[in-house]
Amino acid sequence: MLVGIAADHGGFELKVYLAKALKDAGYEVNDFGAQEIDIGDDYPDFVIPMARAVAQNKIPRGLAICDSGVGACIAVNKVPGVRAALITDSFCAHQGVEDDDMNVMCLGGQITGHALAWDLVQTFLNAHFKETERFKRRLAKISELENKVNI
Repeated sequence: MLVGIAADHGGFELKVYLAKALKDAGYEVNDFGAQEIDIGDDYPDFVIPMARAVAQNKIPRGLAICDSGVGACIAVNKVPGVRAALITDSFCAHQGVEDDDMNVMCLGGQITGHALAWDLVQTFLNAHFKETERFKRRLAKISELENKVNI
């Protein structure tokens, strides 16, 4: 599976760790940056291109990382077709995919330790959307909202 990953300076260390762990586990990784620590960079510059690639089905799943994970999550959820959540536990890592077809997982680079982050990523990537009627119905309502120009 191809996985997109992106982070600003606040998530850079965790991004580097996870990118290596993913490659070591046999995943193909598309790294959208940052490529070096720049304390003046901004997470939207990295996570939005990754989110767009997910929304365009160029990448099936993505990881967005910033200091807390909150800003990255807010940013990527502005991209129509992205369903992202800030994940801090394994239940949400799989349930978000199974019930809500989550395609981007957000993490806090200054909050979530390496071992837990790797467990969460593996859980996220191994989960599958259940595709039951009620879950599809809910996603259709979300898509309808995304497609409306005036809310």
